Amino acid sequence: MEKYIPTLKKKYQEEIVPKLQEQFNYKSIMQVPKLKKICINQGVGQATQDKKMVDVALEQMTIIAGQKAVPTIAKKSVSNFKLREGMPIGARVTLRNERMWEFLDRLISVALPRVRDFRGIKDKAFDGRGNYSLGITEQIIFAEIDLDKVPKITGLDITFVTSAQNDNEAFELLKQLGMPFKNVNNPSMN
Repeated sequence: MEKYIPTLKKKYQEEIVPKLQEQFNYKSIMQVPKLKKICINQGVGQATQDKKMVDVALEQMTIIAGQKAVPTIAKKSVSNFKLREGMPIGARVTLRNERMWEFLDRLISVALPRVRDFRGIKDKAFDGRGNYSLGITEQIIFAEIDLDKVPKITGLDITFVTSAQNDNEAFELLKQLGMPFKNVNNPSMN
């Protein structure tokens, strides 16, 4: 029986690696940047008033990612926000390997096109070390979420961690993987 390989991973191995190797003149395919992991994070500000909000966020994040989400815990107490140390205030999940490729495929082909007035994502959110962060304002763009069970529309942050040495390489990798950037022709990278 043949091992299952996600479509996007196969495309990366067969098409993208040779293109990037030629474009950046890498001597070895081991130098070609790759996607290491995708981190999804959701802060729940209302968790200080309503404890069930974190449970809902965890449940939705698990459905979206296809992997069990874990709660994020407050490190400090902040009296102005009614926040105590050790209190759950969000949800996060880190995707690697097959789940990461499947999530990226669903994000690009299904979720992002469902954003209202979608014209592409900004190419400015690179961190200088080849990682890209994307903020999503509504978790309901994911087809897996049942609208009837959503008590409140919240946003989430998605970070793509790559092995790229700089933003230019990371931009090219994500563009080749199919990320719908607004300004594809001329990225203003350093």
